[in-house]
Parts: sequence; structure tokens; C-alpha cells
Amino acid sequence: MLVVTAAVLFGINGGVSRVAMGAGLSPESFTTLRITAATLVFVAYAACFRRSALRRPRGTALLLVIALGLVGVTGLQLTYNVAIDRLPLGIALLIEYLAPVLVVLWVRFVRREPVRPRMWAAVALAVAGIAVVGQVWNGLELDGLGVVMALLAAVCFATYFLLGEHNVGFDDPLRVILWAFVVATVAMNLIEPVWTTPDLPGSTSLLGRLDDHAVSPWVAIGVVVLMGTVVPFFLMMVSLRHLPATIVTVVSMLEPVIATVLGWAWFRESLTAVQLVGVVAVLSGIVLAQTSRRVELTIPPP
Repeated sequence: MLVVTAAVLFGINGGVSRVAMGAGLSPESFTTLRITAATLVFVAYAACFRRSALRRPRGTALLLVIALGLVGVTGLQLTYNVAIDRLPLGIALLIEYLAPVLVVLWVRFVRREPVRPRMWAAVALAVAGIAVVGQVWNGLELDGLGVVMALLAAVCFATYFLLGEHNVGFDDPLRVILWAFVVATVAMNLIEPVWTTPDLPGSTSLLGRLDDHAVSPWVAIGVVVLMGTVVPFFLMMVSLRHLPATIVTVVSMLEPVIATVLGWAWFRESLTAVQLVGVVAVLSGIVLAQTSRRVELTIPPP
């Protein structure tokens, strides 16, 4: 239920993020605002309810948190925001969710853990499905930079799961995510300082089918920070304490499905029948990849 809730919130967040960036924010400025504000929320919550999370990790734990913050938070958010700004929402999320396939490949070739033979069929299905969705026979009709950013988001997302799975094995999930966001805040403010955020208009269009309605851009940003960042990121990290990264990534596949439906219902985005076949192929490949990993369950001693 933690993963399902997080996936639903992440899926909806893509549409709200578009509204926020539609107010005149570049993906870089928006990412800085989102991460900085989320960090302040995490710190405030820890100061009120769990001050132990404010203690800085040390040694190897600190290095892992820095890596999680730079790649799994900063890299993921920046590439994701560029991708959804340039690609249809569902397709951007679909490409990002090649991350589970990357997780299994990492497990097989880097960790050298045994996997089932169907992994190769999974990789073939996922790659073929992406090619069909992008209609490569027409010279790739999708925005090139958007596709590259979505693929980089997949790499960052896989890193987030792998590092998160390792970190929460020996540390408080709130402490891990809080300090990862602190690192990400420093990194993004070096790239695009929060004080250079342009002045925002009093209202911005809700876009798509809701184009006739408007909302304050700060309301959209607030929804993204709380319901699209703080809550789902924390829920995902907590879930990794109870489930392996493979299972978490399978259940979180609900996100691109929601994003695709949202893109149709909200932004009038549509997929051709051939592209829908590609979507099914990608999702099938992801499921096959995740079920190909052999996870040995051990009963802990009393």
C-alpha cells in the first residue's frame, strides 16, 4: 500500500508539474524550488517529531547518502522535469520505467547474482516496445532531447532504488531521505540558485482540457512539493525497508499507467493502436525482468 500510494501521487504529480512550469519556470528553476522546499519540510518534520534524523550520517553511510542525493534525487528530478516538458506524459514515464530492467541488469552483471533466462526476453521486449512507442521507423517522431532525458531519468531512478534498498537496511528511512535531499538542495542551488527564480504571475492556466481554468502557480508548486515529492519519496523509502527493490519497482509501475491515463484525460494526449502495443510490450518486459531475479529469502534468527 505504501508503494501504490506513492505511485499514484507520482503519476498525478507529472500533470501538476506541467502547470507549475507553465507559469514561466524553466525545468532547472522548478527543480531547485521543488527540492529546496521539500528539504525544508523534511527538516521541519524531523525537528518536531524525530530529531535523531537530523544527525549527519558518517563514514560509508555518508558517501552512500551523497550518491543518493546527487543521482537518485537531483539527477532524477532534473531529467524527469525536462522529459515531461518535452514528451507526452505517459511516454516520458514509460521510458523512465526502464529503470527496473536496469536494476536487474546491474544485479546480474555487477553483483553477479543469478537470474532466470527470461531476463533476455524481458530486455528485448522492453527495447522493442520503446522503439514502437517512439515509432523509430519514421525517424523517431519524439523530441530527441526529451527521449535522452527520459533515458537518463531511468538510470537515475534505478540508482535511487539500488542505493535506497542498501541504505535503509541499516539506517532510519527518514534520516536517509532527509540527508539525500539536503545534498540535492546544495547541488541544485549551485546549478540554478533559488534566489534567481523569476517573478511568477498571479495565476496560470491548468492547461489541456482545463485550459479555461487558472490557479496560483504557488498553489501548484505547493502541491508538487508536498503531495508529489515529500510524501511519495518518503513512502518509497519506507517501503524499501519491508520489500526488496525488485518488488517495489514492479508495483510502482502503476505510475506510468496513471500518467498515460492522465495525459489522455487532462492533456488530450493519445497513442495510436501500434503505440499501445509498444506500451504493453514495455510493461511486459518490465514484469519479466523483475520476476527473473532470484531473491533468496532468509529467516532471521530470533
